[in-house]
Amino acid sequence: MGKIKNIVVLTGAGISAESGIRTFRDTGGLWEDHSIEEVATPQGYAANPELVLRFYNARRAQLGTVKPNPAHFALARLEKSLLSKGGYLTIVTQNVDDLHERGGAENVIHMHGELLSQWCRACDHKFRSDAAFTLSSTCAKCEGVGKIRPDIVWFGEMPYRMDTIETTILNCDLFVSVGTSGAVYPAAGYVQMARGLGKQTLEINLERSEGSHFFHESRLGKAGELVPQWVEETLRQAGT
Repeated sequence: MGKIKNIVVLTGAGISAESGIRTFRDTGGLWEDHSIEEVATPQGYAANPELVLRFYNARRAQLGTVKPNPAHFALARLEKSLLSKGGYLTIVTQNVDDLHERGGAENVIHMHGELLSQWCRACDHKFRSDAAFTLSSTCAKCEGVGKIRPDIVWFGEMPYRMDTIETTILNCDLFVSVGTSGAVYPAAGYVQMARGLGKQTLEINLERSEGSHFFHESRLGKAGELVPQWVEETLRQAGT
């Protein structure tokens, strides 16, 4: 793989799973007791907001029980190295946890929102909080009651910062996908966009994803082992 300066890394549930965060796609996963329609759609929230709030309160509380793994720390190290040389590493994550940030990364785009961000539907105010929310919770800005929902992009809603993501891919030298299924769009289509633009592409995943055939190279195994190895290779190529 040639010398590179700008990198976009798309991360999915696989990288967080190694830190102990269960995913709804796993057997016995966190969402097992609730259908996607119940807890991850605007319709589910409208039908039973109390259930949805409890569900995300539990997910938010779980963040305090997990820690970043070697893959998170390695990406943060690579980010700092590329930045010092005038390049960039942009992490585009489908995950709603804060493990990338806790691992030291700063340039992170949460395309599906964040567990620690809340959204008041009354005044459109968004704010960070690790508190538990109920239907009696009030907005600190407008004091509206019962209007706070998780700042999460649910199924049927538009992911965040799409223009920014596409611009970073347009200007990158390498597109890397880590721990993604390749099944959820629009994220699953980014490798095709990168290939169409002539970018180098690399997949790091436990097993081949649905879009593996679009990548120039696939490395199969745990992110916590393979990502640090790849980062070391990249740093050596960059002369760091």
